[in-house]
Amino acid sequence: MTLRLINVVIAASILCALGCSSGVEKAQKDSYEAQGNVANERLKLIEQYQKCVKEAADDTAKSEACDSYLKAAEALK
Repeated sequence: MTLRLINVVIAASILCALGCSSGVEKAQKDSYEAQGNVANERLKLIEQYQKCVKEAADDTAKSEACDSYLKAAEALK
């Protein structure tokens, strides 16, 4: 009886440990994906900024309007 109880406790401990580690791995994977999404969004904003500045050429007002893209990209750091 005692041996069975010990085996059950050991098995439960192992299952619990396996279940907990998979949750941590999923959370870490989700975190990496989120960081990748933020980095991609920053790149898009920087590309939009560069395109906007190029199209604005010498127009100061249009150039200043482009700064919103740059500020948004910096906010995602």
